[in-house]
Amino acid sequence: MLRLLLTLCLMTAPLASQAGIEIGGTRLIYNGGARQASLTVNNPDDRPYLIQAWVDKDPTSADGDKAFIATPPLFRLEPHSQNSVRVVYTGRPLPADRESMLWLSIKSVPSTSKEDKNRLFITVKSVIKLFYRPTGLSGDPATAYEKLVFTRRGSQVYVSNPTPYHISLYDLKVGSAQVKTPPTLKPMSEQAVTVPAGTAGAVSWRAINDFGGITDVRKANI
Repeated sequence: MLRLLLTLCLMTAPLASQAGIEIGGTRLIYNGGARQASLTVNNPDDRPYLIQAWVDKDPTSADGDKAFIATPPLFRLEPHSQNSVRVVYTGRPLPADRESMLWLSIKSVPSTSKEDKNRLFITVKSVIKLFYRPTGLSGDPATAYEKLVFTRRGSQVYVSNPTPYHISLYDLKVGSAQVKTPPTLKPMSEQAVTVPAGTAGAVSWRAINDFGGITDVRKANI
């Protein structure tokens, strides 16, 4: 799912119009050795939009990241048309033994006219996970979620990701208890997951794949 950060552009009256830009994906994979990675931005609306794109290490920042540039960084998208946003690696050193995760931000600003003076417009900022995947990583990213290891220590459950890939969990259950915010697990890392006291039983989980789809359920005893 796209993470949307909404910024209100105030006009003069309470009538609102929401941006109608469509982003062609919920994540972007940049394979090492490739010249670029891209995704489409579609405007099904009857008005043009100003589109701004950039890459950050932090989804709440707007400072940009020197390892990647988004191009074009600023462009006008005409009604009922589409364009591609391309992400280019600048060559700045990144880990070669694991994926790196960054964030591609795409902000859409609707155009206005004299007839719109009594409208409230909404600027939408869509934040998409960008995964840089170096060449030569071991294992298959499509099955990396199957390699997760779960252990219990006291009242907490720990999830270990031994693979060089990020794993974005779609849902996670311990017994019958649903974890409220399933984490994205960094490569070769361990993360604690808090579950209600007294929770027991097997762990079951699903992950989000490279295409934004949901994997099959996996289960493990702890």
